[in-house]
Amino acid sequence: MKTAVIVFPGSNCDRDIAVALESVTGRKPEMVWHGESELPAGLGLIALPGGFSYGDYLRCGAIAARSPVVRAVVEAAGRGVPVLGICNGFQVLTETGLLPGALMRNAGLNFVCRDVPLTVETSQSIFTSAYAAGEGITIPVAHHDGNYFADAATLDEIEGEGRVAFRYATDVNGSARRIAGLLNKSGNVLGMMPHPERRIEAAHGGTDGRRLFEGLLEAIA
Repeated sequence: MKTAVIVFPGSNCDRDIAVALESVTGRKPEMVWHGESELPAGLGLIALPGGFSYGDYLRCGAIAARSPVVRAVVEAAGRGVPVLGICNGFQVLTETGLLPGALMRNAGLNFVCRDVPLTVETSQSIFTSAYAAGEGITIPVAHHDGNYFADAATLDEIEGEGRVAFRYATDVNGSARRIAGLLNKSGNVLGMMPHPERRIEAAHGGTDGRRLFEGLLEAIA
């Protein structure tokens, strides 16, 4: 599978996701600079990495969402190309409108960095097909603005359509209904605040994150 990682000024998890993708697919991803206006052809996955794009100036993900290459990402998502946004990438996805809601400061205004238990809410997506619905997994988080917020009507719609992919098993950051991972209506875009790319080898303490990428690879194949 051919993949691409979008790199913004301030990204600091781009190499993490690149290593994870190469480990699972056996192929180095294309590293695409934010100033590019086009994406490589034939992509099976586009990844928006974690970090602090543009130093989180103005609002996390706000400037990155207006980068030239993100216009191409939005167009690719509209054609059905899978897009995975992790941490800051999740923030970018909400800023583009590919996902509803917003990511706000954590309750308590503290940076949270630790392993957290998650519940897999659905196995009926290309991103979660390697998990069982209701399964408990552990993935690290590292964020200051991971508090997912949306109005009550939007939250009811998301829940009713089965678009919550992962939920925090405990209250980590004050997130509305403990949402840790969210799908778009078509199921080809996933925003995830925890970092699955940091849990792909036994040396990381487990491989729960690796299964996301393996399942995606199998689903696309």
